[in-house]
Amino acid sequence: MERKGSAAGTKGNPSPPGAGEVQRPPPPLCVPGGGGGAPARGQAGAAAEPAESIRRAYEFKSQGSQCYKDKKFREAIGKYHRALLELKGLLPVPGERERDSRAASPAGAPNPGRLSEEQSRTVEAIEIDCYNSLAACLLQAELVNYERVKEYCLKVLKKEGENFKALYRSGVAFYHLGDYDKALYYLKEARTRQPTDTNVIRYIQLTEMKLSRCSQREKEAI
Repeated sequence: MERKGSAAGTKGNPSPPGAGEVQRPPPPLCVPGGGGGAPARGQAGAAAEPAESIRRAYEFKSQGSQCYKDKKFREAIGKYHRALLELKGLLPVPGERERDSRAASPAGAPNPGRLSEEQSRTVEAIEIDCYNSLAACLLQAELVNYERVKEYCLKVLKKEGENFKALYRSGVAFYHLGDYDKALYYLKEARTRQPTDTNVIRYIQLTEMKLSRCSQREKEAI
């Protein structure tokens, strides 16, 4: 029996922890620039639109988490993708944040339709949860697409470099893709976050065995 709290196993191999274990609180439907009197009608509509997209994204993510718990992995994948589609385009690409801040009004109020800092944090949190959960769903398949698992995990790590689940699952993906050096790197990074996780330890052992065999073959070939 595996230790409670470790990454859950499946299909004979250690496998990453499941998606949706912790539900984040619903995102606030705050309107950027609010609190200083009633905005003009057009401004209020433009500002409310991102908040509504965030609300829908959170609902789709929550539905995906429930599907995952019910082991309806294909349905869960669809829900997580719907959530990400709702958020598409809300966050500025790198380099735009500074231009956005310069474009704000002299009084410091954000432009209509732009996200507040709180909304930006909520969007990033939902994206991280969705990509982590998509990777978890893919790892439940009979034939796992490890290339896609790696892609989703690296998206998480780009936003949150110390995310344990993404580090561990990246290591698992690289291991099964045959890139043992990268697998060991990510697995050891995961171990620094949770040193006693039995699945992380197991995959590190498997990876070190593979590297040892590769090294032995190279010596024999010389």
